[in-house]
Amino acid sequence: MKTDVLGVLYDNVTMEEALEKGREILTGHKTCYCVTPNAEMAYEALHDESFRDLLNGADLVLPDGAGVVLGAKLLKTPLKQKVAGIEFAQNLLPIMAELGTRLYLLGSKPGVAELAAEKMLQQNPDLIICGMSDGYFTDEKEVVVKINEAQADALFVCLGAPKQEHFMQKHQKALGVKLMCGLGGTLDGIAGTVKRAPQWMIRLQLEWLYRLIKEPRRFKRMLRLPKFIFAALKKRMKG
Repeated sequence: MKTDVLGVLYDNVTMEEALEKGREILTGHKTCYCVTPNAEMAYEALHDESFRDLLNGADLVLPDGAGVVLGAKLLKTPLKQKVAGIEFAQNLLPIMAELGTRLYLLGSKPGVAELAAEKMLQQNPDLIICGMSDGYFTDEKEVVVKINEAQADALFVCLGAPKQEHFMQKHQKALGVKLMCGLGGTLDGIAGTVKRAPQWMIRLQLEWLYRLIKEPRRFKRMLRLPKFIFAALKKRMKG
């Protein structure tokens, strides 16, 4: 079931339900893409119809962030829970290993995908990682050829929004994969090149604060979070 949160149509699912949908896609025959919009992306979509259409065109739209969950609650259209992209990806890995899914990693700086792959294989020795490319490419068609030549079934696209969403939609028909996931900085998080917030901050929904402390240059970008909450409040007041 889809839940409308300021124009973005989220799948109202728990983590377990999201993983089950991921399994269904991986065992199907259609090329699907998954997006993980947080409050920053959702605020951008509120003012960019084409980006909103990109998100809503996805087969799976996961609420990545406490801001989205709070916004939905303020609008009286509550979501079951936050489904963080990095956690969805990590929890999907054992399912991929079980199914024999061939995974391709795309994005981040040179060397990061290799580090992430090592960490993934430590936790999931049976996982098949069939290839990887960093995000510093100039010819998208060459990347598509590499992914298809690797016979990938799944693709983690970590190029940052909105580049990764445009890439997935643009090449959906050309790629032979079953599931593409737009996952932002997930490869950096798994590789350990960018540290996630401590668990206590994640539990208290303060991961955004940790990221701001670690990366002050994100301040202007992260102003979209309170703007998103204000937009939700404004809509609620208008009924």
